[in-house]
Amino acid sequence: MDRADEHTETRALSAKEYDAVHAAVAAVAPTWAGGQAVTLNALFDRWRGIAEEVEEGYSWCAPELMNDIWCRGVLAKIWPMLPARVREIRLPELDSIDERYRRATIPWPGRPEVGFGWWTWRVPRRLEVEASEQRGGDWPLGWEMMRFPRPVSVEVVS
Repeated sequence: MDRADEHTETRALSAKEYDAVHAAVAAVAPTWAGGQAVTLNALFDRWRGIAEEVEEGYSWCAPELMNDIWCRGVLAKIWPMLPARVREIRLPELDSIDERYRRATIPWPGRPEVGFGWWTWRVPRRLEVEASEQRGGDWPLGWEMMRFPRPVSVEVVS
């Protein structure tokens, strides 16, 4: 958590808790691609942003989605390293974002819906693509590497 970004409705964290959060994040993902330090709040903001984007209609390809959800994997890896009180404070927020993502996606056939990495085995319910990139009734361009037929519950819109 960043001291400046701390939610006012939560209890203030101690310096020791802040240090532990920083150490956990730095151990797993010290910097973003541009070199900027990763923070717990930034990971939550990114995960929330991805959930919102998927709810509205994901307009990128499958490999890009895997890149975008990287933040959720980092959250999962650092979670056990965070102080218990930080986990207690942030768990309702994480659960809420996870639920939004689950509602906006469908599970891959034959893949687990729980456990570590569950977010990687989901497909957005709504894919937004350029009209020229649509392909009949199957996957649009950028999603054709999916190893199963496009489920009817995945809507492709231009």
